[in-house]
Amino acid sequence: MISDQPLAARVRFTASGLVVTRIPGEPGVYSLPRVGQTVPAAERHTLPRAEALLASIRPVGTSENVLRSWVTGRRTWGAAPWSDPAAVTPERIRAAALVIRDAHLLLIRFRGDDGEWYEIPGGGVEPGETPRDAVVRELREETGLTVTPTHEVARVWRRRRFGHYFRVTTEGDIGAPEDLDIEGGELTWVPVAQLPTTPLWPRRLSWRITHWHATDWPTRPLELADNVQDLRAPCTW
Repeated sequence: MISDQPLAARVRFTASGLVVTRIPGEPGVYSLPRVGQTVPAAERHTLPRAEALLASIRPVGTSENVLRSWVTGRRTWGAAPWSDPAAVTPERIRAAALVIRDAHLLLIRFRGDDGEWYEIPGGGVEPGETPRDAVVRELREETGLTVTPTHEVARVWRRRRFGHYFRVTTEGDIGAPEDLDIEGGELTWVPVAQLPTTPLWPRRLSWRITHWHATDWPTRPLELADNVQDLRAPCTW
């Protein structure tokens, strides 16, 4: 019989952390178990909070809400709505590059009536392009730099939009402003240590970049949903 009950995740904590399921064949990637799902003991795992914050936990929309509630002291328990933006065909795919020199990250600064905000350089993936091809082209257009992607560090969903974020090596110098295609923004270097307090989108990626720069970069892309609206509010989840 097909149930008419909406799909839900079963959120459970122990004294050690969040209970998740290992995904076979994908080391370091986990899932919240579904309500009613029987999970073999060998696939069960408990993530301490510090580890959970740096793990890919599917579905990413649900895990965003669970981690937010955990960090802010209002832990979600029991059934939680199943939110999986990765299951929906994106309307736009973006590729962006983390250009770091002398512990500063290259960003695009925008100004508006509500103040300023920042984005990581990059742009839309065109038909026939791979995300790696797109990030090379976009960085040439927006910065004048020749970049070579080394590895992808994050994949971020926001509603019907999906972004690939790459570490890159660079050659050359920043181009003259009049030669760049930045659509109303300006390039600026921001200290990596200041990213957690910088109004940068993706908001959930900002503090992680600071952490990775001080420790180690992920060996496989971290999967995140990011529906944070206020880029100036503290975000540590």
